[in-house]
Amino acid sequence: MNAPFYQFGLFGNDTALLFAVIIGIGFGFFLEQAGFGSSVKLAQQFYFTDLTVFKVMFTAIVTAMQGLFWLSWFGVLDLSLVHVLPTFLVPQLVGGLVFGVGFVLGGYCPGTCCVASVTGKMDGWIHLLGMFAGIFLFGELFPLIGDWYSSTPKGEITLSQVFNLSHGTMVLLIVLAALAGFYSAEKLETRFRSIK
Repeated sequence: MNAPFYQFGLFGNDTALLFAVIIGIGFGFFLEQAGFGSSVKLAQQFYFTDLTVFKVMFTAIVTAMQGLFWLSWFGVLDLSLVHVLPTFLVPQLVGGLVFGVGFVLGGYCPGTCCVASVTGKMDGWIHLLGMFAGIFLFGELFPLIGDWYSSTPKGEITLSQVFNLSHGTMVLLIVLAALAGFYSAEKLETRFRSIK
């Protein structure tokens, strides 16, 4: 096995940062190409009239998952060296709720507001400033909420561990869920567009 490249010392910090910049620019470019620099398009998912965000992001998740699984299966990638963020159940549920409310109210997530601001959209800049204000506020309040922030720890868990299934079985189930989701998304879009 020779991947992850960074873990095996095939490149250092400078090269890792260079790749991060290149991947970030590419990610932003494709977000804009998919229309995700528009808060109107992004908000349409909450009305079920345009579920492009759901379809694109689920496709990206499934593609990355398949890449990791098959690279591991062929012995190229050591999955045990791929970092999994630890789970802190209650703080992350609250964080997800705050994220979701912000997304619904502002029409952007952190990545898409960066794309919108770079392309000169004023609502993107306002959302970006709000994001930085939230980061600053969180940093200032951290001494008060630090214990809560690290409460309900569950460790580095994966869906395979939660459901006690093999990686291959979990991958298959998620692919099937994605296909069912894509089919359902098409039906929902057709139905809710006809209501307009």
